[in-house]
Amino acid sequence: MPSPRSRTRARTPWFALAALSALAVSPLPAHARSENRAPEFEERVLFQAAADPGGYACFRIPAIVRTTDGTLLAFAEGRVLNCGDAADIDIVLKRSTDGGRTWGPLQVVNDGGGDTHGNPAPVVDRATGRVLLTETYNAGRTDAANCAIPCARTPHLQYSDDDGRTWSAPRDLSPGILPAGWNSWYATGPVHGVQLTGGGHPGRLVVGVNAETWDGDRVTANHAALVVSDDGGEHWKVGATDTWPVAADGTFRQKPSELTLAERADGALLVSGREERGTDLGHRTQAVSRDGGDSFEAPFRTLPDLYTPQVQGALLRLGDRMLLSAPADPDRRRTMSVRSSYDSGATWDSADRGTVVTRDWSGYSDMVAVDDTTVGLLYEAGAVDARDEIRFARFTEDWLLPRRSADPTTSDLAPGAAPAAVLGGAGTTSGAVGGALALDGADDAVRLPFDQRLPLGTGDFTASLRFRYAAADGEQPLLWMGGVGTAQPQVWLRAEPGAGRVQGLITARDGAAAPRSAWVRTDGALNDGRWHHLALRRGGGRLALFVDGAAVGETADVPGSVGRDSPFGVHVGERVDGRARLTGAVDDVHVWNRALTDEEIAAADPPAAVGNTVVHLPMDTVDAVAAGG
Repeated sequence: MPSPRSRTRARTPWFALAALSALAVSPLPAHARSENRAPEFEERVLFQAAADPGGYACFRIPAIVRTTDGTLLAFAEGRVLNCGDAADIDIVLKRSTDGGRTWGPLQVVNDGGGDTHGNPAPVVDRATGRVLLTETYNAGRTDAANCAIPCARTPHLQYSDDDGRTWSAPRDLSPGILPAGWNSWYATGPVHGVQLTGGGHPGRLVVGVNAETWDGDRVTANHAALVVSDDGGEHWKVGATDTWPVAADGTFRQKPSELTLAERADGALLVSGREERGTDLGHRTQAVSRDGGDSFEAPFRTLPDLYTPQVQGALLRLGDRMLLSAPADPDRRRTMSVRSSYDSGATWDSADRGTVVTRDWSGYSDMVAVDDTTVGLLYEAGAVDARDEIRFARFTEDWLLPRRSADPTTSDLAPGAAPAAVLGGAGTTSGAVGGALALDGADDAVRLPFDQRLPLGTGDFTASLRFRYAAADGEQPLLWMGGVGTAQPQVWLRAEPGAGRVQGLITARDGAAAPRSAWVRTDGALNDGRWHHLALRRGGGRLALFVDGAAVGETADVPGSVGRDSPFGVHVGERVDGRARLTGAVDDVHVWNRALTDEEIAAADPPAAVGNTVVHLPMDTVDAVAAGG
């Protein structure tokens, strides 16, 4: 792109009217076409640096609302110099008066003028029709680095009384919603706010914010809060607040941020946030306010089994279901999906039950009710990078996957354990010890429901199973516990026939230090189609791998927890992210939270070790779902 000095940018002042221009509707995906009925899904690229005027390097941070006149207002950050978070950034807008089928030209709502003006968080006052836009400022940089810590950021507000055509001058909201102690980071949204319809505060405007406290030496606390207005946005105050301390070594349990809100059918506010680098398990966290945003009924609680990377997401209530838009990969920003909750956010669909919008790279998102039957999704995506463009998709509820009945199960005999789900139609076969489960490498797997007993933490453990396979290539996962990727705590056993080996690996995190991994490997792939016994042991400062009762490899352990920070799953026959599955069979899966002796591992029938058994899957049977289940 042109250098800052030579570029020309057709910036529209905040007070200028924007003339609308119709854009042709892009062709529908093949799966969205059907005869004699309106399309259920259509999508277009809405913001793209190569296509939009103004000399922007990229567009990020989408937010969208529908006005009282039915106009859709799609906001984004127009990033001038680069795609970094803290350089010259404007807030830009496109308008649609026909439900998102066509859009007007790009207009600049707020010119950063070299500074960062971003984090758009719009909300509509239905009583007056006024559209309010909360936003956050900080001094801009000329490189792509982040804002230096402590980062002084201030909240501001603009409004429009003509459906987003023109905008007021910004005003500083710091006196009302920036407490003196929130003196490092501060962020509005970024995502739409809500206006309450019920409860004790009908008509109240609510927006999510998060902030940090700096004591002159380090960050000492993270704050997640709601800011509220009871007079149409004229005055604002801080409402519900949840504060999480940061220890001297830099660790903390949670850092709820980038809060998205939805009013439940019972009038309570469901608040969902991004969770990043806290020791609690999971990348999503949520809380509930039952008093209109004045307080949270309990601290935020992470959702370990809601797979998503560290990224912002969006909530929207649609009839009897609550929707969450976010990438479904637990490690990386890809596979934008819409997942549903049918119990007001108490539980959420697993990644395989959600509706995939794209398998491309994807990041931040927002949703809006286009009308009574149609949802609009504004999200970051790209074939190469999630920051390539911002897309707008329209879909109806019947495009979403229908609610699925419970999966068949197989017994987990560990004390207090619930049965494990059997996925993809996996069936039984003859095993090394009684029966076993045969897995087809396509969609078969066994997945355990999350339970607090499953994370193995910092302690010793032994994981043991029997397997057979004959594949000559591909990644063949056997057992996976924890997260996925190079930076998430995890434990796994897998065969790698292309590399001629079977491998066991742990990734652990100790305090605030970077994660470290240790692994042990066999000299052969063991893909002879016969049953083999495999065990991975952590104990005595060593990590050891055993095949058919004999030790075949050993290395130094790495200190720290193998179950913290990240989303957490226990899967047999597949990776946690579902990107590889076993073609073969698995039998007699055990996990103990102690280091078995060499003799116990070598025994033909390892001890149940009641009190130390974490997982015991005989894999003998598949139990069908009960009628009505």
